Amino acid sequence: MATVAGGSRRVRPIEWVMRAVVSAHAVLIFGQPVFAGVYLSGDFDGLRWHAAGANVVTSVGYVQVVVGIVAWVRLRRAWPFLATLALVVAETVQYFAGLGGALWLHIPLGVMTIVALVVMFIAVWWAPVRREGTDA
Repeated sequence: MATVAGGSRRVRPIEWVMRAVVSAHAVLIFGQPVFAGVYLSGDFDGLRWHAAGANVVTSVGYVQVVVGIVAWVRLRRAWPFLATLALVVAETVQYFAGLGGALWLHIPLGVMTIVALVVMFIAVWWAPVRREGTDA
C-alpha cells in the first residue's frame, strides 16, 4: 500500500496508471534533445531517430490525455487532464514546427514541454491525484 505524507491512503489503480504513463512520457521525451544533438554533431541518422522519437512521444502524450480523462471521471479531479491537454497542445505545435523547419519555435517549445512534463511527473508522484472530498 502506498502512503501519503501525514498518513496512509490506498493509491487507486488509475493513479498508478497516470504515474506510469507520465513516467514513460518523461523518459521518452528526454531522448529527443539527445537525438537532436547527435544530428547536430554531424550524424545525420540522429535526425531519423529524432523524428521517430517525436512520433512515439506524441503518441504517448495522446495516451496520457485519455488517462487524464479517466482520472477526471473516476477521481473527479480535472487537473491531470487539463495539464496534459496543455502539454499535448504544446507538443503538437512543436511537432509541426519541427516538420516545417521553424526551429525558432521548435526549440523553445521543446524546452518548455520537457520542463512542464518534469513538473507533472513530480506532481503525480509527490502528491497523487486524490478523489474530490477525501482527506489526506
